[in-house]
Amino acid sequence: MHARQPLERREAGLQCLPDHGHKNASIILKLASERGSSARGLGKHRRFPLLYGSGAPGRRGGSVRHRLDVGKSWQAKDVLQTGRRGLWKMEVIVSLQNSIEGPHRILVVDDEPDLERLVRQRMRRDVRSGRFELEFAQNGVEALEILSRDVRFDMVLSDINMPQMDGLTLLQQIPSVDPDVRAVIVSAYGDMRNIRTAMNRGAFDFVTKPIDFDDLRVTIDRTLKNLAEWRAALASRDQLVALENELSVARTMQSSILPTVFAKREGCGVFANMEPARAVGGDFYDVVTLEDNRVGVAIADVSGKGVPAALFMMSSRALLKGAAIGSTDPGMVLTETNNVLNDDNVSLMFVTVLYSILEPSTGRFSYSSGGHDSPLVVHPDGSSTLLPRTNGIALGVLPEFEYASNTVVLQPGDTVMLYTDGVTEAQNENGEQFGLARLSSLFDGAPPAGEEEATARVFERVKAFAGSAQQFDDITCVAIRMTGA
Repeated sequence: MHARQPLERREAGLQCLPDHGHKNASIILKLASERGSSARGLGKHRRFPLLYGSGAPGRRGGSVRHRLDVGKSWQAKDVLQTGRRGLWKMEVIVSLQNSIEGPHRILVVDDEPDLERLVRQRMRRDVRSGRFELEFAQNGVEALEILSRDVRFDMVLSDINMPQMDGLTLLQQIPSVDPDVRAVIVSAYGDMRNIRTAMNRGAFDFVTKPIDFDDLRVTIDRTLKNLAEWRAALASRDQLVALENELSVARTMQSSILPTVFAKREGCGVFANMEPARAVGGDFYDVVTLEDNRVGVAIADVSGKGVPAALFMMSSRALLKGAAIGSTDPGMVLTETNNVLNDDNVSLMFVTVLYSILEPSTGRFSYSSGGHDSPLVVHPDGSSTLLPRTNGIALGVLPEFEYASNTVVLQPGDTVMLYTDGVTEAQNENGEQFGLARLSSLFDGAPPAGEEEATARVFERVKAFAGSAQQFDDITCVAIRMTGA
């Protein structure tokens, strides 16, 4: 026997949700040789302690099974074993049996001694095929004891008249044990009083005696279909709640890093605002005080939504701010930031950035764009000029890319508008975009009195244009105003 080779383990998160409707789920490991010999022995099954990652199958091919409790989160081990026969890779496949085909656990509650034999005989094909798993109780007390075990049932089929605890009392008790089970009552023909009471106490449906097994199968199918739809709705609700929680965290992360107070500066003023979309993108802006009374202003839009975008946004902002300190060339700042982002960008995310430096004493405005929209300069007479692109690409896409800069000279009263595509691509009810033309004409004949008014007017006009249409992206706008004083 050869000594076991060292194992290299990589953990992969695996979660089975109780809403899929079964207490157990099969975890099937398919073993495949990376040398292409995976076809041998695929029919064999062996026990393998998957959940603790100990041991590894030592032969080619084959598959193994392990039972996993639903409702718990486990760390499944992706085990690699190196030996004479080559490198093995286990591929974890989760099979949650939640369709109408089953297996579905049904608890039959009746004190008639011959009923169990009759039900088993008439439903033997469904049991043999694995569609149903039947269990029997003689009265309500025994049924509650069975339901309270650590085994999930899908349906209870119960008679009404039984000793110790009748079916109507059982109906009242079931929700306290398992509120997710469906109950069907068996009643005497024409006993509408008890049937009505049963329905009021939560029974999903009823069948009458003597039991017509064709009708019973139709009732069972209808009941299980309703249960499957209910569990799917619960799963969707849980996913929505989880998403809402994630978005709340992302919104908090996003707003926590954005400046909200803008200091008065000699010769210029800066104001910015951002209104996050419900989905939470990755827009951000920043204002950096530099040497010689210069000011660095950035605006950016991270790809993706939610917490991943918020995390990448925070990382991008920190790197950008670090590169900006001590540099007078916006292009060099983006080049350095891009190289660092590409060094450890396992998420393959990217960010568009417009970084600029204003020297208020001379009016020199230098900027560099990493795939971002060009700045718009609004002049004192209300006319506007769109500054030329610098032809940079988004940061995080291509390492060692050299970003170019461009410089213009601003005059007193000029206002530079930086914005994200949440402004220009905002849509109204007809799907029409706000567009750059509307932004450019926004100040025609009515120049802004200050930087704060400029951003406020943009937000006001975009919201009026969008009307009742849903906001799908963050709306961010920064105004840089040359005061000349």
